[in-house]
Amino acid sequence: MSELSSFRSEVRGWLEESCPASMRTPMVANEMPGGGKRAQYKNQDTKLWLDRCAERGFTVPSWPKEYGGAGLDKDQVVVLQSEMRRVNARPPLVGMGISMIGPALLEYGTDVQKEQHLPNIARGDIWWCQGYSEPGSGSDLASLRTSAVEDGDDFIVNGQKIWTSGADHADWMFCLVRTDFDAPKHEGISFVLFDMRTPGVSVKPIKLISGLSPFCETFLDDVRVPKANLVYELNKGWTVGKRLLQHERSSIGGIGGAQKTTSIEEYAKQYVGLDEQGKVDDAVLRGQILGHRMNDAAFALTMKRSVQESATGTAPGAVSSMFKYYGTEQNKGKYELLLSILGTQSLGWGGDTFNDDELNTTRAWLRSKANSIEGGTSEVQLNILAKRVLALPE
Repeated sequence: MSELSSFRSEVRGWLEESCPASMRTPMVANEMPGGGKRAQYKNQDTKLWLDRCAERGFTVPSWPKEYGGAGLDKDQVVVLQSEMRRVNARPPLVGMGISMIGPALLEYGTDVQKEQHLPNIARGDIWWCQGYSEPGSGSDLASLRTSAVEDGDDFIVNGQKIWTSGADHADWMFCLVRTDFDAPKHEGISFVLFDMRTPGVSVKPIKLISGLSPFCETFLDDVRVPKANLVYELNKGWTVGKRLLQHERSSIGGIGGAQKTTSIEEYAKQYVGLDEQGKVDDAVLRGQILGHRMNDAAFALTMKRSVQESATGTAPGAVSSMFKYYGTEQNKGKYELLLSILGTQSLGWGGDTFNDDELNTTRAWLRSKANSIEGGTSEVQLNILAKRVLALPE
């Protein structure tokens, strides 16, 4: 038996013993395992599953063991993901810690910063939020105005961030601040970390039409941030910020996760029906499903090729913009197709005449629209590809 086959057998046995039955069901919105100091677990199996995976390093399997990971290589990570998908296991941990700031610290953080933050992220002990966008500085992020002025061993930070997802629950923020107003806008930015309990930090949730408040305004008034929390170099934060965005875009672009979901074909069989030959009883719809599946296959093969090419340790570059753009647009197309199959059953927001799958699909369709905005809009990704890949003129 090869080492990889042996690893697969080991993982399969561990999952059978360790993954609770309720963690093999579709994810419920209010059971999302974000972790953090203030986390409350409606389903205690969520915490149990998180702790068991963290003990094995499976919340961040590719991270080094000294920082809470399992030290797996890329092939082993693929095996772990496939085995978790086989039992329909929920992700043990989600959030910006493992998908954004963690990878950035692995590359740019000091040894002290890595030792302080990475094990906490891997265990789910810290919930992070992102201090990037500001009023008037969204797609043109480098025009940000939040200032950080040196004062002895600290920076004094003043400004406002907006659309800070989960800031009202977050323990720490990673934040872009301007440390040199005279430098070109991309060169006067620094990247800092701070505790959300620091005096001067205040958060105001933004209530959406849905009644939820996943986004917040964050106000920073004379917030004292130790210089030890500066990541990388002074005035070189744009370098870190861009790399973190690449990790975020790769994460968003790989939409779908490890869990199984009801397939388009299953929906079509249920709501449209099959003909005498066992095919979906609508020729146009069959063509649309086939086209979507072909695009899915091409995208999956491209991502697989990218993983193989990155085996040398190459960090994500402009290709992350391609994945982010195509993955999110493909995801939006998937839900448009699902809603067309559901017909009038896609119009529900509540009530006994709609089942949970129908209601969840409609909500997921609405949520999919945000995928092409968060992490940089689709238009921004196209601009990046035009300039950095195709070298088109301005």
